[in-house]
Amino acid sequence: MPDRLILEIPDSACKMNWNQLISTRRLGSGSAVTEVELFNRTQFQRDYDRIIFSSPFRRMQNKTQVFPLPGSIFVHNRLTHSLEVASVGRSLGNILSERLIEKGVRSPLISELGAVVSAGCLAHDMGNPPFGHAGEEAISTFFKTGNGKSLEVLLKPEEWTDLIFFDGNANALRLLSHQFRGRREGGFALTYTTLASIVKYPYESYGVDKSKFGFFQSEKQLFSEIARKLDLLQVQDKPLKFVRHPLVFLVEAADDICYRIMDLEDAHKLKIIDYETTSRLFLNFYDPVEDKDAFDKIDKVFTVVTDPNERISFLRAGVINKLVHECIEVFAEEEDAIMEGVFQRPLIKDITSLSQVAMGEIDLLSVDRIYNDRTVVEIEMTGFKILGTLLDEFIGAVLAPKAGFSRRLLSMMPEQYRADEQGMYGKIQSVIDFVSGMTDLYALDLYRKIKGINLPEIH
Repeated sequence: MPDRLILEIPDSACKMNWNQLISTRRLGSGSAVTEVELFNRTQFQRDYDRIIFSSPFRRMQNKTQVFPLPGSIFVHNRLTHSLEVASVGRSLGNILSERLIEKGVRSPLISELGAVVSAGCLAHDMGNPPFGHAGEEAISTFFKTGNGKSLEVLLKPEEWTDLIFFDGNANALRLLSHQFRGRREGGFALTYTTLASIVKYPYESYGVDKSKFGFFQSEKQLFSEIARKLDLLQVQDKPLKFVRHPLVFLVEAADDICYRIMDLEDAHKLKIIDYETTSRLFLNFYDPVEDKDAFDKIDKVFTVVTDPNERISFLRAGVINKLVHECIEVFAEEEDAIMEGVFQRPLIKDITSLSQVAMGEIDLLSVDRIYNDRTVVEIEMTGFKILGTLLDEFIGAVLAPKAGFSRRLLSMMPEQYRADEQGMYGKIQSVIDFVSGMTDLYALDLYRKIKGINLPEIH
């Protein structure tokens, strides 16, 4: 494998424009859609509806976000997290629309930014496998050092890097755009703009300077088409790299805000973090002098609200609102650099110094006490074992489909994931599609059936 290359910055003389970036061109249709409302829905609202009514979206209700899925206390799963991110994303998009209109940006679709960002936020985690953040690592590890390592000699180098650096973001684009067996062309048939808004790392896996990437080799040509139709700036041809669509910054900011803040609130509900620590961490976002009005409001509310969980919820809402406006301010300050493709940092990295310090303390505590909590580690260990086994068994069956056990195993694989006529890369991808789309409980149940053992229940 070659050294990971450091990527160049695009020529700042080039600049993207909103009229090209916000397009109703829809995957599978071949042309832009006339912006006519259908039952009072715009084209981007249709994107939102297609996502939220889909089976893959519903399955996220049984996919771990951080903590094990609920027992007596209901914490976030992938679905509730995505819904909250979409809510924050809609606010970010609507505020940006207002700012751009005030600046004199003239585009018939500029008022639709809230709808685009909220749809992108709904979809941003749909490619993530079961068992939380460890799911991606479990898939990568299977190919890097597990039984899947023997497959390297059967694949092209660029295909192999897709597997050993498996990324849920790239998998989301595949899920939304791929024509699975028996399904229609264009996958969800979303607009190009909504699809581009979820691609945080708009480059391929092979030859770049980091393990994150935005599209597999199987979707490389597709994303190249999307990028060119929207006039995203291209940085390199080999490896293929574009700059981000500007709305990616808002989808990313909504996710950054929600997972950091909501993970802390969940930890409080589960009594991993005590009330005093949690409230202090949230109050750190406010300056005692400059934010005196905010402190007065909090004191007034707390004279009535005495329930600790409700108090934390109130503080959490205020912090999210504060971060939304700070992220928009960063976007406004850096808009020219964003449109020229030379600004590449998450917006949350440039919020006020007070908020950066407060967020930094939450991050340190989260790594130390939340993400390394015993319950989190246990579910991640379980996920590693289950996903590794499922990949091993089903890839073996796909590559030797006529064997007796393989035939029985493949009968459990839904028709849409069958890849009988595809090459080696396609066959392996079909198994990853199947496994990454599973819920935690379905993956556990299938693992039990294959192994013929009875494991303890996951609640």
